[in-house]
Amino acid sequence: MRPTEIDPQFYQAQLDEKVTALSAQFSQFKMPKLEVFASQTLNYRMRAEFRVWHEGDELFHIMFDQQSKEKYRVDQFPPASKLINQVMADLVVLLKDNEIARRKLFQIDYLSTLSGEIVVSLLYHKPLDESWHAQISKILKQLRQHYPIDIVGRARKQKVIVDKDFVIERLPIGQRTYEFKQVENSFTQPNALVNQKMLEWALDVTANSEGDLLELYCGLGNFSIPLAQNFKRVLATEISKTSVAAAQYNISANQADNVTILRMSSEEFVQAQAGIRKFNRLEGVDLAQYDCRTVLVDPPRAGLDDETVSMISKYNNIVYISCNPETLQNNLDLLSKTHEVHRFALFDQFPYTHHVEAGVYLVRKN
Repeated sequence: MRPTEIDPQFYQAQLDEKVTALSAQFSQFKMPKLEVFASQTLNYRMRAEFRVWHEGDELFHIMFDQQSKEKYRVDQFPPASKLINQVMADLVVLLKDNEIARRKLFQIDYLSTLSGEIVVSLLYHKPLDESWHAQISKILKQLRQHYPIDIVGRARKQKVIVDKDFVIERLPIGQRTYEFKQVENSFTQPNALVNQKMLEWALDVTANSEGDLLELYCGLGNFSIPLAQNFKRVLATEISKTSVAAAQYNISANQADNVTILRMSSEEFVQAQAGIRKFNRLEGVDLAQYDCRTVLVDPPRAGLDDETVSMISKYNNIVYISCNPETLQNNLDLLSKTHEVHRFALFDQFPYTHHVEAGVYLVRKN
């Protein structure tokens, strides 16, 4: 089923299939009852990317069929937020009649928020000059009569920010509303409402925690900042400069004074903690002063390397958020030797696909 043809009447059946498959996949481990967090059936994605097709005077969004690889036109995209659908329709009208703005345009990316903001990235096969900036500024002015919107232009070795390149998301989590700066072309959780449920689950499983929290792959502070209330301090690592800068903004905006972000990969942190290497980025940070008894990991699809798995196995408690159950299963083969799974969850970030986001909370065996 193409994303443009999704039918909400099939959602529950597809979710049930995921529940069955995930439960069977982890049946080799002693798992608690699976907690299931469903998605909205429509307008759940805060991000969307489309190629652009030029046909005479016409200009429209396209996608490619995963099986046939054939392109198909997309005028509305039901998985995406209502705001993305509204903006994509109005933007195309303005672009197609503007020769400078449309020429060599090959892709449009959208990033929206529950709080109603949106940033659009226009990708080109040409250098972006002053005439482009002038025309896009006119288009932006027209769109801002209806939307809180920003536009960024991208070309080879070029990024042109017409005004700003980010949106501010405001997420109610528990008793608080958190503010998150999200920058275009950097990682954000695609399904904001399911992310909300994921954060509330993580808060619940770490309630009454003692000591400090270590987080690897912290991104813009999506977990670090809300979870800071459950710990004395939070020490988090992230390799992306853009994400680290956004995380620093978010720490300040949310007054999360007990959160420290280090720009390091998980592999580098393992080396630093073991004393194998010294890093200038750790200047002023004494790792020995932290009493991290809980570790949270939210790795990419490749999962954790063996050295990182070995390192986190030394912590009392592990919160593992996974976008790839296969690599989670592989990592659990090792972690189950030292820890027991106390909580197990499925977060349906990606409805109508085979992709599953899973969460496990592990406690060290006595």
